[in-house]
Amino acid sequence: MRIKNIALLATVLVPTLVLATGAEHHDVTLFNSDFFYRVLNFTIFAGLLYYLAANPIKAFFIGRSEGISNQLKEIEEMLEASKNQRVVAEENLVKAEAKAKEIIAEANHEAAMLSAKIVEKNEYFLALLEKQAEEKKALESKKATRKTIDTLLNDGFENSDITINEAKVVSLIAKKVA
Repeated sequence: MRIKNIALLATVLVPTLVLATGAEHHDVTLFNSDFFYRVLNFTIFAGLLYYLAANPIKAFFIGRSEGISNQLKEIEEMLEASKNQRVVAEENLVKAEAKAKEIIAEANHEAAMLSAKIVEKNEYFLALLEKQAEEKKALESKKATRKTIDTLLNDGFENSDITINEAKVVSLIAKKVA
């Protein structure tokens, strides 16, 4: 509003000052020259230029500052989001490391259990093999004893060496039947 008043006053005063010249001829001095008119014309021109260009220039700079402010806010939001993602990633890393330790401990435990089972089975099979070896040894010992007895009985005695009478045969058969 103030600018409009100045522009209106300038449009009224400029023609008055320009047309109000005297008829006499004076020496050119600072007050008597057209310096003030030029200054006045420049002031009017600057005022009109300001009046016409001030709002678009202000709007341009306001828009530019708002654009920069919006970009800055977006950058800050992206920075905050990346910080949050970093925190989440660090938490996930800690969880993953804990999970890895848990898996390793569980794997070691399972390996110990499997190892114990394998040792137990091996001890069982070893005991079984030892038992079978003992049984086989006893069986072989019995076979050897029988063979020796058979050999002794077959080769060592002759029919003439053994005398059997009827009383002995009847008593042996009676024992077998009873």
